[in-house]
Amino acid sequence: MTFAAIVVAAGTGQRFGRPKQLVEVAGKPLVSWSLATFGQMSELGALVIATESEHIPAMQSLAATYAPRLPAFVVRGGGTRQESVHNALAVVPPECDAVFVHDGARPLVQAADVRAGMSAVGAQRASLLAAPVVDTIKVVGDDGRTVRRTLNRAELWAAQTPQFATLLDLRRAHEVARSENFEATDDAMLLERSGCEVVVIPASGENFKVTLWGDRDLAEAILRERTAHAARR
Repeated sequence: MTFAAIVVAAGTGQRFGRPKQLVEVAGKPLVSWSLATFGQMSELGALVIATESEHIPAMQSLAATYAPRLPAFVVRGGGTRQESVHNALAVVPPECDAVFVHDGARPLVQAADVRAGMSAVGAQRASLLAAPVVDTIKVVGDDGRTVRRTLNRAELWAAQTPQFATLLDLRRAHEVARSENFEATDDAMLLERSGCEVVVIPASGENFKVTLWGDRDLAEAILRERTAHAARR
């Protein structure tokens, strides 16, 4: 399969305090780290970025700088993450028969993990990077304090991105959701609802989402160490 990478880099960054797509992390804009990773992968045939209207020129420039081999398409993001992905799916070129969706705020994604997720994809079979939950999870009542029950953490995985599927399956999943006015928090949930088998691919290392300023600082420390390690090799 030839994959297209969809990078969601829209939103206002309410918890972060400002839009974070272009915040500097270890000497580069946040989103550029994942663009550079995808730009080096020969399996990819296209790059699609969904972003805010005012950031479209900047994203076009970053795509040309960090993923120059890939045909790049930058589209306006929607009011929700789901709408942003839907807009991006509309411009995936026909030579790509599969796709993965990645949060632009996850700069630490590694190519080996992406390839593992891609290898699991087939017709009606999707995948996503994920990590086993290590904390005990409590379900709390409407008062926000009273524990109602405890979940079995052996069954729980924390979803990450990228999330992978054939282009046909992911487009169908989004169209089903739109027809039913259903809003999900990730694409894997839409694929599940549409009848696809979805499998988890254990992420091999750090792949957290930069949500708060402390996350940005941690990502910078890890990326600087990775860069230094690569230079020593």
